[in-house]
Amino acid sequence: MKDQILVFSDIDGTLSDFNTYSIEPALPALDALKKNDIPLIICSSKTRAEIEKFRLQIGNTRPFISENGGAVFIPLDYFSYEFPYSRKDFTYMIIEFGIPYHKIRTALQKIQDRFPDSVKGFGDLSAQEVANLCGLSPDEGFLAKEREYDEPFILEDKKLVDEIQEIASEDNLQVIQGGRFFHLMGGNDKGKAVTYLTDISRRASDRITTIALGDSQVDLSMLQAVDYPVLVKKPDGSYDPNITLENLILSPGIGPEGWNLSILELLDKLT
Repeated sequence: MKDQILVFSDIDGTLSDFNTYSIEPALPALDALKKNDIPLIICSSKTRAEIEKFRLQIGNTRPFISENGGAVFIPLDYFSYEFPYSRKDFTYMIIEFGIPYHKIRTALQKIQDRFPDSVKGFGDLSAQEVANLCGLSPDEGFLAKEREYDEPFILEDKKLVDEIQEIASEDNLQVIQGGRFFHLMGGNDKGKAVTYLTDISRRASDRITTIALGDSQVDLSMLQAVDYPVLVKKPDGSYDPNITLENLILSPGIGPEGWNLSILELLDKLT
């Protein structure tokens, strides 16, 4: 019997193009995952609302991980057995790892009081301003502002990162650099959420092989948590220098092109 394969993936700059958000180059691999009934689990810094829209776009009904491991969302009845969860709504069992957004905003205000002209979070911006920064539509900018566990922010002076981290630590928060923004959040990370979901999945099959694909430092913990970690090239053709793992697979292409090639190669090897 072949192992059950789980694929965890970032979106921006990985499964979708960093600038255009196109997923077209990744369609052959997406089709291959569906054909082989292999779960694709989105693991992104995006909000629940943004990921739900993306899942509709690609026809995905699997669990997903929002806001850099802030929470895992598992569709009701997805698993046939019980497992621990934080809360549930009409659609999901929700496992929360992150700190509530209002507490993160309070902590960000302390940082802004110290550096008033250097730090600006999504909560300080209008939906249109967020859309302009990210190359999104106004409606998509609104979805990006529906934060629950993580605050992306702009930092004018990158030399202040260490000082900002020191202030954040007073409230048990951390600062992580993503593809576009810095992120202020609690002790959650993508790796913890990936490990939790993998462990739940082992209840159904103890023979599981995990793959993860990402492109930036915020993906490091996710890549560390799987059997086959794949680092995708950035738009300039480089790899994030902050990610160095002994078993790291360097994708041969940029963004969704590299994502596609890496998935197809791994499926050829594992199926």
